[in-house]
Parts: sequence; structure tokens; C-alpha cells
Amino acid sequence: MYLKSILFGGLALLVTGAAVPGLAQDDTQQAIAARKGLMQANGAAAALAGAMMKGDLAYNPAVARSVIATFRAVSLSLGAHFPEGSHGEGTRAAPAIWEKADEFAAMLAKLQGDTAAAAEASGREGPADLAAFQSAVQPILGDCQTCHEQFRTN
Repeated sequence: MYLKSILFGGLALLVTGAAVPGLAQDDTQQAIAARKGLMQANGAAAALAGAMMKGDLAYNPAVARSVIATFRAVSLSLGAHFPEGSHGEGTRAAPAIWEKADEFAAMLAKLQGDTAAAAEASGREGPADLAAFQSAVQPILGDCQTCHEQFRTN
């Protein structure tokens, strides 16, 4: 329980941006730091999801709900942290984000829709079982993979 409190408390700081101010001198560096923090939160949530889906971690509806809530919060926050010119050194954001801005916006909108559906399906207590959780998060994980393939450098 203590580890979960630390993980999700730190996540809340990252998602709200409270951990970002003062990290960088200019707006571009702050945007890069913010989106890196959001991606780290998403990665931690994906790791928990994967561990439950593989059976490495016992399924827990509260943890599953937290995973989905993290995906949802990141999906709603991420788009604000890609100002023009915030690619290059220190970031894996591909120039395609700005070159294909409409496609990137559509990808974010799809992610937001899928996370909204997952949050609604998970209810107040979290998905009832592992199958329900898998059904809720598979579209989200697919969105992440597609976005990384199209809009992230290696």
C-alpha cells in the first residue's frame, strides 16, 4: 500500500505539472520536461497493466482503475506540451508532430476517446475482472503503440 501511495502521489504531481516548474529556464524546456514526466507516468501505468495481464501481478480492480485514470489524465494533458520547435536534442518527439499536426491531433483525440471509454467501463470500483480490464486497456495500448510508431524518433 505504501508503494502505491508513493507511485500515485508522484504521478499526481507529474500529471498536474506541480513537479515541473523550476526545472528549466524557458518554456520549450519546460514543455519537454512536462511531456517526459507524462510519458513516464504512462509508462509506469503500462508496466502495471502489463504485469497484471501477464499474471506477474495479481489482478486488483483498484490498481486497474488507477492505471486507467493515469492513462486518462495523461491523454487530457499531453497535447498542451508540444509547442512549435520543441523537438531535437533531449526529446524523442519526431518532427512529424508539427508537420502532420492534424494527424497528431486526431491521434490524441482517439486516445482521449479510448481513455474516456475505459474510465466509464471501469466504473467506480475498477474493472470487475482481468478480462474486463484487458478489454478496456487494449485500445489504449494500441493507441500508444501507433502514436510512438508515427510520432516518436527511436
